[in-house]
Amino acid sequence: MRVLLVEDDTMIGESLEEGLRKEHYAVDWVQDGHAADLALCNHSYDLILLDIGLPRKDGIRVLDDYRRKHGDAAVLILSARDATSVRIQGLDAGADDYLVKPFDLDELFARMRALIRRRAGRSNPELTYADLSINPATRTITYKGAPLHLSAREFALLLALIDQPGRVMSRAQLEERLYGWNEEIGSNAIEVYVHGLRKKLGTDFIKNVRGIGYKLGLAA
Repeated sequence: MRVLLVEDDTMIGESLEEGLRKEHYAVDWVQDGHAADLALCNHSYDLILLDIGLPRKDGIRVLDDYRRKHGDAAVLILSARDATSVRIQGLDAGADDYLVKPFDLDELFARMRALIRRRAGRSNPELTYADLSINPATRTITYKGAPLHLSAREFALLLALIDQPGRVMSRAQLEERLYGWNEEIGSNAIEVYVHGLRKKLGTDFIKNVRGIGYKLGLAA
């Protein structure tokens, strides 16, 4: 999943970026409100981690402007400001959740998973499709009742497809879901991961829609 991290504290930002990448999120990190606006205008995100006290433009204003432009990514505010009035202001501006610093990374990741489920209209933590079952929290996969082992990129690509199983996703859309700004993308990386998944799931599991992209090919 693609995440925008908006955090001006370099130490916190570096720690969060490293932790998010270890959890196999594609993450873009910006350090002020104007840079956040620019990123949100030019890229699509599944979730935004937003500090409030930002240089150049306050995080609440960033959030308010984003929602006014019909931005629909999940937003989790991360702030040291713990006053009830500030939490209420953030939630009323359009945030989906509010987490006070300092926090435990495992709690952050659990809240992120919950928000992504909620945005997808799911309550069950497991994703199922045909004979496939995925638990994003434990990163465990079973296929036809047996454990299935995938690389981190294969896992991320499969999650992107299963999140909206009827949708055709182009190579560019899949790259945007799998990679952050500073990550190098091989010219045929998506094709390599699709090939790897087909070897493990069967050639019909992922369908190639000629000239458009990929979608799941089996009946759910």
